[in-house]
Amino acid sequence: MNHEAGTPPGSRRKQIVIVVSVFIAVIAFAAVIFMLLVQSLNQKSEQKNNVLDSVSGYTYLAAEATNGLKLHILKTKPSNVTLEVISNNVTLSGKAGVNGGFFYGTDLMSLAVVGGHPVNGAKSDYGSGWENMKYARGTLVWDGKSDSLSVQVVRQSAELKIKDVERFWAQGGISMSLGDDAGWQAQTLAEAAPFPDDLRLRSGAVYDDKGFLYLIVSETPGTLESFRDGIKELLDDQGLVDGIFLDGDGSSQLLSKEAALPGDNRPVVQMIRIMK
Repeated sequence: MNHEAGTPPGSRRKQIVIVVSVFIAVIAFAAVIFMLLVQSLNQKSEQKNNVLDSVSGYTYLAAEATNGLKLHILKTKPSNVTLEVISNNVTLSGKAGVNGGFFYGTDLMSLAVVGGHPVNGAKSDYGSGWENMKYARGTLVWDGKSDSLSVQVVRQSAELKIKDVERFWAQGGISMSLGDDAGWQAQTLAEAAPFPDDLRLRSGAVYDDKGFLYLIVSETPGTLESFRDGIKELLDDQGLVDGIFLDGDGSSQLLSKEAALPGDNRPVVQMIRIMK
């Protein structure tokens, strides 16, 4: 009698059991990995929230100027502030503050120095933040020894006038010239302010005669002039002294416990961070 060749029924059942068991094991392993990933992301999110929640040294204000520009403002003391590389969107950093100066790729085009050291590398490194690239530009300087703010138009950090080289920070931007309504636009042209007349999101940092610092980001787009006018109108009673324009458009970003403005969701190299 001839018998057809084939796998015995018992062996076939074993193969099916093995395949099903392997499949279940793979699914279970994937589920465990997914749960661990979710847990890790939740922990990171909680850590960021904890960092943000621990910051209390600022006052938040949101207001709309008569020209229609809506501004979000963080008022703080400059001693509460540092400049920090984040290489991320400010709203994803978990840190209170606003975007910093101009950048290209991973390089800083604006001066950004803390305690005599550029924030994005060594002094000799391209894009480290040691200088305002190409132009002498308005730079907001906090001198820790005198606890005072000023705007200095400089090309390199070595030109800064400070009393304590170990205790200061300096953020480059474009001069706002709040005390010179007749000549401020000419100064922005001399400093090669980008797209001054375009309707774009705007950021800036100004200070008053009592030593308070105001970090400002617009929720609605406007020109440099409308942004400056809105700041002067909304903070007119605060005794404003001077300030600088920061990077704008999609880089205009702010994070606080009260608000999150992501710009166009792009990452920025550096932010002005409120630490306390």
